[in-house]
Amino acid sequence: MDEKVLKSLFDIKLAIEEIDSFLLKEEKTFSNYSNNALLKRGIERNLEIIGEEVSRVLKENSEIQITNARRIIGLRNQIIHAYDSISD
Repeated sequence: MDEKVLKSLFDIKLAIEEIDSFLLKEEKTFSNYSNNALLKRGIERNLEIIGEEVSRVLKENSEIQITNARRIIGLRNQIIHAYDSISD
């Protein structure tokens, strides 16, 4: 597999692990999420990274199958470009 693709997949893995680590420290409730700006921004940032890296993987190798890739990229675009319309 291409080195760029491997790096992107590794970055996706790290972002997922970081989101998981944020949720270990907090009880997993909507209230805790919506009332914690730092938690929300950290999760949003990692979702941006995941979306960007999924996009890069598909550009490098369109034969790679990623479930819901377009939705993941779409979420990234919404967070970045329409952040003011994001609802918890």
